[in-house]
Parts: sequence; C-alpha cells; structure tokens
Amino acid sequence: MPKFQYSPEIIRDYPQVVGGVIIAKGMSNPSTSEALKALYAAEQEKVKARIGETPLSEIESLNAWRRAFSAFGVSPTQYRSAAEALLRRLTKKGDIPSINTLVDIGNLVSIRYALPIAIVDTCEIEGVVTVHYSDGTESYTELGNEAVLHPDVGEVIFSDVNKMVIARRWCWRQSESSAANEQTTVAIITIEGHHDQAKADIQQAVNDLLDLLKTYAGGSYESAILTAEHPSI
Repeated sequence: MPKFQYSPEIIRDYPQVVGGVIIAKGMSNPSTSEALKALYAAEQEKVKARIGETPLSEIESLNAWRRAFSAFGVSPTQYRSAAEALLRRLTKKGDIPSINTLVDIGNLVSIRYALPIAIVDTCEIEGVVTVHYSDGTESYTELGNEAVLHPDVGEVIFSDVNKMVIARRWCWRQSESSAANEQTTVAIITIEGHHDQAKADIQQAVNDLLDLLKTYAGGSYESAILTAEHPSI
C-alpha cells in the first residue's frame, strides 16, 4: 500500500500546510472521453470568467504558495506553483489542452480551486513518499529527458526511500518516472495548500476528485486530510 507523509521539519516550518491525499488502486487511464472533455472545457470557461482581470498573485491560495516558495529560497516568479502555471496558461493562451483522463481530471480540479494537484504513478516508487528538504544527493529526471539531475540543497521535494525525486520545488514539476500515463493503475494523488481556508477548500477538492475519478477512471480509493496533527497516510 503506497504511503505519503510530511517530514517533521516541514511540519515545523509550515505548520499551516494542509494536504489532501488520495491513494488510488485499480484505475484505468484511457484517452479522455467526450463527456469529460466537455466538463473540462466548461470548467475552463468558468474559471476564466471568475478570474477576469484579477492578477494571479492576488488569488489567496496562489499567493500563499508564493510565500511558501520564498520561504525555502525559491523565486515564486521564476518557478511558479503548478496551479499558478496552469492558470497562467489558461488566462494567457485561452485553454489548457487535454492530455489523458487522469491528468485532465487533476487539472480540472486544480484550476477550480487554484491549488496544485499531483497524480503520482507509483510503479517505480519504493516505500513511503515523503515531503522534505533535499540534501542534494537525490536523483531527478525531467519529463522527456533521461539525464539525471539533482535538486538544490534545502529545496522542498517529494522523494521515496531510494532518494528518487517525484516532485521538485514542492509543487513545481513532477519527474518523468512519476507522471500519469496510459498504464497507470495505482497512484498517490495530492492537493495541497497553505492559505487560511485551505482545509475547507481541500476537503471539497478531494470530494470533487473522488467523484470524477470514480466516474471516469474506475478503481478504489482511500483518502485523508493531512495536517500538522495528522501528517501521514
């Protein structure tokens, strides 16, 4: 059974963090159905209308992620959280292309709540996935690139017990090995926030994710809301 946790150091330095985590098994990840494509397109239009001319930096959940990035020494305008990058694409380009069922579900809920979602294929993961500060020796491969890279010392990352990096700069970008693909059946799905209403927003987002996943990907699910008091699943 996949497991996910925050390290004691992360809880110490980010006591306000809330993580919605879903452990998914027995899913399928086909090309996106026309019904899901329609829902995704409609959500994009709703989100564009809601944001209007509001700068993304003024959206509370995104601003909280900017502060978190700054706190571990990363420029939040050079490296944007996954949610801000999606919304930036949506508001500047007009749409976010369909990728596959799981990615589209994640992106749909991410833009709805302006919170980053990671769908982590667990095929190559060993042991517990931990959110922690990097010591610089962990290994990371970018999407579409086989070169092995190493995160910066002190950078917040997701990694497994073999020091394989799953996500860099907390919620900036996932690794090649962890990306949802057509063979994905088991995954850890996370949605995280730091803003004042994060717990309520993330509970609603987890509910939305579960509804969409059960409808379009099948499978079985276990979920939890992680906080400083309950930092693991």
